[in-house]
Amino acid sequence: MPRTFSLSPVHRLRSWASRETTGGALLIAAALVALLWANSPWRQAYESLAATVVGPADIGPWHVHLDLSLSAWAADGLLAIFFFVVGVELKHEFVAGSLRSPREAGVPILAAVGGMAVPALVYVAVVIAAGDPAALHGWAIPTATDIAFALGVLAIFGRGLPVAIRTFLLTLAVVDDLLAIIVIAVFYTETISWWPLLGALACVALFAWQVRSRSPRWFVLLPVALVAWTLMHSSGVHATIAGVLLGFMVPAVARHGEVEPRTHTYEGLMRPVSQGLALPLFAFFAAGVSLLDGDGAGALLGQPVVAAIAAGLVLGKVAGVLGATALVTRLTPLRLPAGIGVRDLLPVGFLAGIGFTVSLLISELSFGDAAHADGAKIAVLGASVLAAILGAVSLRWDAHKARAADMNLDGVDDDVHDHIGDEARDTH
Repeated sequence: MPRTFSLSPVHRLRSWASRETTGGALLIAAALVALLWANSPWRQAYESLAATVVGPADIGPWHVHLDLSLSAWAADGLLAIFFFVVGVELKHEFVAGSLRSPREAGVPILAAVGGMAVPALVYVAVVIAAGDPAALHGWAIPTATDIAFALGVLAIFGRGLPVAIRTFLLTLAVVDDLLAIIVIAVFYTETISWWPLLGALACVALFAWQVRSRSPRWFVLLPVALVAWTLMHSSGVHATIAGVLLGFMVPAVARHGEVEPRTHTYEGLMRPVSQGLALPLFAFFAAGVSLLDGDGAGALLGQPVVAAIAAGLVLGKVAGVLGATALVTRLTPLRLPAGIGVRDLLPVGFLAGIGFTVSLLISELSFGDAAHADGAKIAVLGASVLAAILGAVSLRWDAHKARAADMNLDGVDDDVHDHIGDEARDTH
């Protein structure tokens, strides 16, 4: 009889945590638990847990303060792991993936720009019309797209559609994340301490040298990464930027006789930690908004910021993605990838409206007062769930409609053989 091999429990757990569907499910579950707890008779325990301070204070020559609350550790520390994975993914896409060819990446890149600009304009218009200029600082909240959540919904409900749609959404979301990182670094950094920043960049350079060496050592990489994060945190620049920069340092081309590039290796190593631990814990501490305190749920939901974020994520994203794509394909030689039609961008636009992780982070960075911050978080959660539902419904509608031979209208018949869900069927 042939010998059969079974994966170890740890290997099976890592494989499960790496799935796109798992990431979205854990995010929803963590946010739901936080919301229920924060609005239960035991909400004081939740607030006490989130406010629990852990870590040393006033260390090193630059007096680094790491005595942070658990919610701050989740936003600044654990989320840096997520942004490291984003940085690795960006590096791979720019060097060897969908962003390496400007002609192929042109449409989704410009769609991402439109998908950020229009929601921001919608947000600004709503808060100005509602007479709440104090909320203008949150203009970037509805511009973000949650990669893990969006791809999870696509993996479940997009079965049978061309894989090119996933590539388009991934490219759009990656560019969206890159622009969101720039927005956080530029618009949400108040003061900069230059010596810690230079120290952080020196650590990033040291990390780059080690990660590109013939045999990188984890016991060198990990301490260097931790010091880079600590110094970035001390500099005043949001500490998650360190994660992005470190991810960008991982080589995206196979080196030293390796079979695959190290971007694949490091993404495979860190994605289970990001999706299975970092993101759910961040969602747990960020989403626990109490509707019972203050003036109650009515006053909280009636804030202009709530309507502005909801309109930006659900309506602005769709309008931005579809509008930018329509302009680009009509006014330039650029065309959609083979197998994708304009109708496919309706579900893509809805999925891009799932802000969740990065939108929650920007909500925390935007407002110092609890009223605006809580309203923004509730809006992000509600709008993201609504966008996910609309995306799921439109994906099934799209999958059940007959597809033309030339969906992208470039004059050449599409030669599409790969569909979402084929890989899952092949492995069973």
